Amino acid sequence: MSVLYGLDLLAAGEQEQVAGKRVALLSHAAAVTRGLVHAVDVLIDATSAELELLLTPEHGLFGTAQDMIAAEGGSYRGVDVLSLYGEDESSLRLDPARLAGLDLLVIDLVDIGARYYTYAASMAHALRAAGQAGIPALVLDRPNPLGGALIEGNLLEPEYSSFVGLFPMPVRHAMTLGELALFMTRHLSVRCRVEVLRCEGWQRALSFDRLGLPWIAPSPNMPTFATALVYPGACLIEGTNLSEGRGTTMPFLQVGAPFLSAQPLADLLNDQGLPGVRFRPIAFKPMFGKHAGCECEGVFWHVFDPAAFRPYFTGLVVLWAARRIGGAEFCWRTEPYEFVADRLAIDLLCGTDRARRLIDSGAAPAELSALAEERDPDFLAARGQVLLYK
Repeated sequence: MSVLYGLDLLAAGEQEQVAGKRVALLSHAAAVTRGLVHAVDVLIDATSAELELLLTPEHGLFGTAQDMIAAEGGSYRGVDVLSLYGEDESSLRLDPARLAGLDLLVIDLVDIGARYYTYAASMAHALRAAGQAGIPALVLDRPNPLGGALIEGNLLEPEYSSFVGLFPMPVRHAMTLGELALFMTRHLSVRCRVEVLRCEGWQRALSFDRLGLPWIAPSPNMPTFATALVYPGACLIEGTNLSEGRGTTMPFLQVGAPFLSAQPLADLLNDQGLPGVRFRPIAFKPMFGKHAGCECEGVFWHVFDPAAFRPYFTGLVVLWAARRIGGAEFCWRTEPYEFVADRLAIDLLCGTDRARRLIDSGAAPAELSALAEERDPDFLAARGQVLLYK
């Protein structure tokens, strides 16, 4: 299958939007062409644009900073690098003054297709700054790795807006980053003129594993497509005292804690008949992160039918099961999370406190399924107006 990224088209000569422009680029290490040429190199070596500022999201330009660790700036190929993920919340928002004298903001980020993944929030803040600076933005689009057809998860409630979910949308929104930019600027509070250089050859039903393209890790704990596939559910583990597998070679694909019992947890989960997935009892020892240096018992996610798999619902059921098996030792994370200290991490991730309350009350998985399958007609209508691919 021949799929071309927006960056491929730019490299191949579709350069009208950038020709002769003074440009700021928001990007990171995973933003490469099919031939593995980085966006910075394309702009500098293959266009007449003047790249004057390089902006980087969480994890930094080269993806070396772990989660919730400030990423450094500096310079690369003679271009100033400004990190949009520093020591405090103010660092997330680009100062419009940094764009003074420029003509265009270009954005090329590899997204995962889940509301919590922070690159969409960094894009929103950068678009706001560009709008305030009076310059337009160009998004070099890429396929949504999870596909662009299946939507899952309740709408985020405004009181739970944060860096892991700025806007009212489901967890699995089924939009590309370019479509998200149009959604933000047409239907939400982001004011900026946006163009999207669409990718070619992609159809909405196609997930990344069907494209025949190399997977480039967009963040340190997203090493494979299999990781991205479970992430809309497995990321919920960050809102607990369980290890989500950070500090191991299989982040997010395995979950556990020293106080869990692997076989009962796997049996309870497999007894639920969750679509497209089975759980294997395991033990692992994280080298950093939660429970570093301690042996954890837990489960490994095995997705055997991606089309049937519902990651967000599955993640909620994993929390339900871990709470039952872990008993009083299971607890929700109370430490500050992505610069937020006044709301629980699990509520920020779920975009509501309803999931936590259902799990705490001992509600059955069917009630969690109802939450995961909620659909908001206004969101669906607004989303339908910005879709770029059939």
